[in-house]
Amino acid sequence: MARYTGPSCRLCRREGQKMFLKGERCYSSKCAVEKRNYAPGQHGQGRKKVSDYGLQLREKQKAKRFYGLLETQFKNYFVKAEKRKGQTGENLLIMLETRLDNVVFRMGFASSRKEARQLVRHGHFTLNGKKVDIPSLEVKAGDVIKVKEKSTSSPKFKEVREMSISTPSWITVDPDKLEGKVLALPTRGDIDTPVAEHLIVELYSK
Repeated sequence: MARYTGPSCRLCRREGQKMFLKGERCYSSKCAVEKRNYAPGQHGQGRKKVSDYGLQLREKQKAKRFYGLLETQFKNYFVKAEKRKGQTGENLLIMLETRLDNVVFRMGFASSRKEARQLVRHGHFTLNGKKVDIPSLEVKAGDVIKVKEKSTSSPKFKEVREMSISTPSWITVDPDKLEGKVLALPTRGDIDTPVAEHLIVELYSK
C-alpha cells in the first residue's frame, strides 16, 4: 500500500502548524515550523485567498496527516462515522482517537503516532493479554494495553519507565508496569487535535 515517504516537517509547514510528526524534534528549536513558518515550495510565502472548498480540504488533509492515514482509509472512517448514532464529525474523531496506534501514542509509549504505528506492527504490545500487530484496531473501554514481556528490556521502553507521562483523562498508565488502560471512550471535549470536523463533514457532503 502506498504511503507518504517524504519529509514529515514539510507536511507541518503545509498545514501551518505543528502536528508532532517527528516526536522530540517537534519540541526543539530544529522544528521546521519554528524556523520557516510558511508553506513549502516556490510560492509558499505568497498570500493567497482561500475558498470555502480550500478551507474544507485543508481540514481534511490536516486530520488525515495528524493520524497518519491514506485517503481511502480516511474516507472509509468517514463512511462508518456517518452510520453511527450522533454527530458524524465527532464520531469520526472518536474513531480516529481510539485506533490502537493513537492510544499507544497517547499513553506515552511512543514519541509520535508514526513511531507508535511501527512499534505496534513489530508486535511489541499485547491487548487484553493477546499479542497484537494491527495499528488500526479500535480499542474499547476497559481494554488493557501492555508492552510485551520480551520487549520491556529494550532501551526504548527503559526510557519510558523514567519519563513523566501526561495522559488524557480517558486513559491511565502505569509506567513501571509499562501498562495502560482505557477507562472510557473519549468525548469530543477530551480530544485536543486542532481540527474543525464540521468542515470535513461539509466537504464530504457535497
